[in-house]
Amino acid sequence: MENLMFVYCSCKVIWTLLITILGYSSSLPVGDDSICAAEELAKYSIIFTGKWSQTAFPKQYPLYRPPAQWSSMLGVTHSSDYSMWKKNEYASNGVRDFAEKGEAWVLMKEIEEAGEKIQSVHGIFSAPAISSGTGQTSTELEVHSRHPLVSFVVRIVPSPDWFVGIDSLNLCGGDHWMEEVSVDLFPYDAGTDSGFTFSSPNFATIPQDTVTEITCSSPSHPANSFYYPKLKILPPIAQVTMVKLKKNQLGLPVSHLNLPAKSNEVIDSISETPLDCEVSQWSSWGLCRGPCGKTGTKIRTRFVLLQPANDGTPCPDLDEERGCEPDNCI
Repeated sequence: MENLMFVYCSCKVIWTLLITILGYSSSLPVGDDSICAAEELAKYSIIFTGKWSQTAFPKQYPLYRPPAQWSSMLGVTHSSDYSMWKKNEYASNGVRDFAEKGEAWVLMKEIEEAGEKIQSVHGIFSAPAISSGTGQTSTELEVHSRHPLVSFVVRIVPSPDWFVGIDSLNLCGGDHWMEEVSVDLFPYDAGTDSGFTFSSPNFATIPQDTVTEITCSSPSHPANSFYYPKLKILPPIAQVTMVKLKKNQLGLPVSHLNLPAKSNEVIDSISETPLDCEVSQWSSWGLCRGPCGKTGTKIRTRFVLLQPANDGTPCPDLDEERGCEPDNCI
């Protein structure tokens, strides 16, 4: 009897300990941002640098109607409970509207609703558009120790549904805020429009696809504006830099701060991407012409689909001649 009571008491103690441990663990916050032990608030300047030049991306580079440019930036500081967009997941209606048309109203509504429902959003920030493929825009953002993640999108203009951005970048390094972070940006396809080129007409993807990164070989189609099969990786089409502001800098315009100069970088670090000449298939052979009793000639032609650039392979001959027996000799 005493042994049974001992076993019962032991089980009761163990059960109580398990309940206590499980109760404690269930009350712990979830997500990488939960371990941020830095000071409660921090402010950053965020500088977006466009590197979309005709030298770096010569294929089908948009020169007019409209020329290459960037939309305004729309971003949010948040916890791990919220996601603006994710690679290999479906884009929301708001991200779709922004990536396709640059319309931000639905995306703003989604952010506000997420903030009200699950308290996952600390703040929204935006920066002006850039009227060319190369250039800079900037603004400020504020992060919180419970909302240390940064996400944003910038639309590539013109494009079917292409954008660049960052998904849930953590600015908190345990017990401190990062002083400066720079990230190279590459193009993404929102998965909502099926166009291959910058100027493709609107053609909805049905059913909708997931968000995918555009590379030099994917989509694997010669019509793709970013298709450079000889490259291993695309050069960065943009870059974003976030610099923590000191307390005596808070509230000052970004342009008045002592930040690293970026204007020369836009020009000096641009890659020169070779673009090989592309020509059409040969036409059919023309009529054989020449005097009777002698060998005549016939000609076929082709035309240039894509002019070479940056020391790419030059175009071959566009005419070819061959001897023949005249059908209707003179």
